[in-house]
Amino acid sequence: MSVPRFDLDLTADQRAVREAVRDVCDGFDHEYWRDHARRGEYPHEFVDELAADGWLGALIPEAYGGKGLGTEETVVMMEEIAASGAGFGGAQTVHGGIYNSAPLVEYASESQREELLPKIASGDLSIQAFGLTEPGAGSDSPSMETFAERDGDEYVVTGEKFWISRVDVSDYMLLVARTTPKSEVDKRTRGMSTFLVDLEDAAAQDRLHMDPIEKSASTFVNSYHLTFDGLRVPAENLVGDEGEGFYQVLDGLNEERLVIAAELIGMGELALGKGADYAAEREVFGQAVGANQGIQHPLAAAHAEVQAARHLTDEAATRSAAGDLSREALGARANAAKYLAAEAAFAAADAAVQAHGGKGIAVEYDVERYFREARLSRLVPIAQQLALNYLGERELGLPRSY
Repeated sequence: MSVPRFDLDLTADQRAVREAVRDVCDGFDHEYWRDHARRGEYPHEFVDELAADGWLGALIPEAYGGKGLGTEETVVMMEEIAASGAGFGGAQTVHGGIYNSAPLVEYASESQREELLPKIASGDLSIQAFGLTEPGAGSDSPSMETFAERDGDEYVVTGEKFWISRVDVSDYMLLVARTTPKSEVDKRTRGMSTFLVDLEDAAAQDRLHMDPIEKSASTFVNSYHLTFDGLRVPAENLVGDEGEGFYQVLDGLNEERLVIAAELIGMGELALGKGADYAAEREVFGQAVGANQGIQHPLAAAHAEVQAARHLTDEAATRSAAGDLSREALGARANAAKYLAAEAAFAAADAAVQAHGGKGIAVEYDVERYFREARLSRLVPIAQQLALNYLGERELGLPRSY
């Protein structure tokens, strides 16, 4: 079943996006996602169809061949993808391809925009990978040690990145590296820069080494430990101004967290549908297991939590599009939405597994995948505790805790 959603006042554009994306998703059933998850394969057919319809260019202005959409429409798009059967992991197969275009739209030179954006919008070029996280820094990005040293018309990159996904299905990677040592900047968030790394060129140089990370969740995409051993990147591949990379990363972060929340909401709805269907059909001791409050109440509570998160996310996206929220107010809503959506998705997936009993861990029923992905979402792209840190400090006026 499709779990009923509380009514939202969707705009005409949002409704059109939802219907168009749903039409694409209808061609990929639960068996498709189950099979790809089992084999750990990237869903090329699904991504190619979305790309062919221009959805990877959702955030690219129409002047460059994109759809010119904003957060208000993208939250609907990504919720629909996740709810269709893809789940959080399936939505993540295209999330990078959509959001990695945002820094290029905002900060790239005009020649870079003209060269790259139309190809991304048409699906002829992919920038799915984003190189930020490091083994020794994690969420503390200013403590990154990967360094890009200027050498004439090139930068020479040395260092490591960790948990970098979709490198194997990207033409370019957006890489953030230090161009000024942390010890030499007046503010720890300065001195980092963003680069476009041509991955075919990097392979030819044999200066970028990729070690796959074996993992148990989000298996549609491969993740890697990357080592840069003197990789040469043309200076013309610098995005925006040198030393401003951290601020480029922050720009649009709140909107992206709302989209992450939408993906989790979609998966929560997906899990609840599976759980409710099974609970209504499975009979034990002469009645459906869903008649037992021990099964029914967790599903109902999770439904309430998912829809509450959905309304907060939609309200924030709508007001962000209208421009009537300050950066701080939007930040509070974005962190709250991500926190609540991750908790709601986990509650939904847990209730769905429990409703299935022992079959809840059988791959053929799908809910065990949703459970693993929901658990992952409490760690990425930021841990729940960091979202709470933000709310505690910025909203409640409590002392900084980190």
